[in-house]
Amino acid sequence: MSLTRRQVTVAALGAVPVAFAATTGTARAAPRRTRMLYIAGDSTAAQKYSDAAPETGWGMALPFFLHKDLSVANHAVNGRSSKSFVDEGRLDAILGLIKPGDLLLIQFAHNDEKSEDPTRYTEPWTTYQDYLRRYVEGARAKGARPVLATPVERRRFDAQGNAVTSHGEYPAAMRALAQDERVALLDIQALSLALWQRLGVEETEKYFNWTATEQDNTHFNPPGAIAVARLVAGELLRHHVLAPRDVRRLDEQIPESWITWPSSATA
Repeated sequence: MSLTRRQVTVAALGAVPVAFAATTGTARAAPRRTRMLYIAGDSTAAQKYSDAAPETGWGMALPFFLHKDLSVANHAVNGRSSKSFVDEGRLDAILGLIKPGDLLLIQFAHNDEKSEDPTRYTEPWTTYQDYLRRYVEGARAKGARPVLATPVERRRFDAQGNAVTSHGEYPAAMRALAQDERVALLDIQALSLALWQRLGVEETEKYFNWTATEQDNTHFNPPGAIAVARLVAGELLRHHVLAPRDVRRLDEQIPESWITWPSSATA
């Protein structure tokens, strides 16, 4: 006896239970991979340890402003320039880990400026740009997105109480490179300078690593690191590097107690 069209349809459905289950939503999608934001930079961004507290790198505070699906891998190290970071193999270490869709945030200049040290010094319009280009090209070759950030400003004021710049031609050289290479640029130098100006001479002391024995106008304490990390996260959003769903707490107070210092470096 021949089968009716309805009988054939039922038989076919019974023969492919996996496909049927998928269309009814019982199959689970693969878990979403956590994206990574790698930081290549110097001491202003770096992880600090208990022997350096209360000194705090802004990279330590950045996770407070990012969604849990975006993790920070802070490779910034004290005393490094764009050149020495590469020469020590630290960029290669990042490129060995970074994956398509990840971000590489690059901030150097503080130590590139040290003309007395040939292991770190770069000239703004030649070697500085050449080294930064290696970070950009390396990230892109791995399918990741490079992001340049001009160096955060030091705490410097003139006799009239005006916040003054300290990085010479380096920020301008980075801005020009970002334009030439079509790389997103976070102008943290300009934003931090404006922030120090708004706060003023005395109030900015509360953002830098001023202690009973030290008056450090380059490195931050917890409030300073949180303030700069907020600038970074805001710029990542403003330049559409991150979507609104990727950031959080941009307008919220972050408790200083959230900053912690591990007992020692693990590597």
